[in-house]
Amino acid sequence: MTRTARRTRRPMRVAVLGAAALLALSACSSSDDSSSAASGSSASGSSSDELSGTVTVFAAASLKESFTTLGKEFEKAHPGTKVTFSFGGSDSLAASITGGAPADVFASASPKTMAIVTDAGDVSGTPVTFVRNQLEIATLPGNPDKIASLEDLTRSGLKVVLCDKEVPCGAAAQKALDASKLKLTPVSYEQDVKAALTKVELKEADAAVVYKTDVHAAGDKVEGVEFPESADAINDYPIVRLKDAQNAQAAKAFIELVRSAEGRRVLTGAGFLTP
Repeated sequence: MTRTARRTRRPMRVAVLGAAALLALSACSSSDDSSSAASGSSASGSSSDELSGTVTVFAAASLKESFTTLGKEFEKAHPGTKVTFSFGGSDSLAASITGGAPADVFASASPKTMAIVTDAGDVSGTPVTFVRNQLEIATLPGNPDKIASLEDLTRSGLKVVLCDKEVPCGAAAQKALDASKLKLTPVSYEQDVKAALTKVELKEADAAVVYKTDVHAAGDKVEGVEFPESADAINDYPIVRLKDAQNAQAAKAFIELVRSAEGRRVLTGAGFLTP
C-alpha cells in the first residue's frame, strides 16, 4: 500500500467515527427529551387528580336542589372528594361563618348578607354574582283562592306567609310591597324560603311569597302566580371562597363548576336567571 493511500484512508475513518458519535449523541438527546416530555405529561395528568377530601359549602336554602345536583357532579368528576352542604337562611349562615363555623365556600342569596362575611374579613378574594332570582307567589294547588296579584294577598281572611325581613327573600318581598304601597300582615315570618314554602305545601297557609326556583322545585305541591312588582326586587346571588377554607383547592374548583357552562345549565334549569 502506498503512503498516499494511507493518508486518504485515515481521514475517512475519523469522519465515520465522528458521524457515529453525533448519531449517538443525538439519540441520547432525543431520549432525554422524550423522557422529559413523558415526565411533564405525567405531572400534568396527576395535577388534574390532585383534588381530594371534603369541601364544605354554606348556601342559601333556595340553592338546595341545584347545588345538590352540582355536588354529585363534582364528586363524580373528582373521585376521592366529597361535598357537604349546609343550607339555610343567608343571614343565619353568614352569622355562623363570622362566628367561626368551619366552611370552605359561601353562596348567599343577596349581596347584603354576603357583606356580613366580607366586612368581617372572612373571605378570600372578591365575591362574584353567579345567578339571580325573582319572587313568585306560591298558592295551594289549583289556586282555590283565585290569587292573581300581590294586592290579592292583602285580602281579609287569607293566610299568607313571608320570609323574615332579615332573610333575602323576605327583604325582597318587603321591597315589592313597599313599592306597591301595600300593607300585609302575614300569619308568620319564616327563617328561610323553604320553611315559608312548606307552610303552603302542608296547607297551613293559603299562600307564600317565595322564589320562582322554589315553586319550580315543589312541582305539583303548589301553584305559582307571577306578579309584575317582582321585577323590581330581583336578588343577586354572590359566591366566594372563605379565608379559613380547610380545602382551598377543592373550594376553588367547586366555584369554577358553579360558574361553568354546566353550572349555568343546572341553575337556569332550576329557574334561576343569569347575571
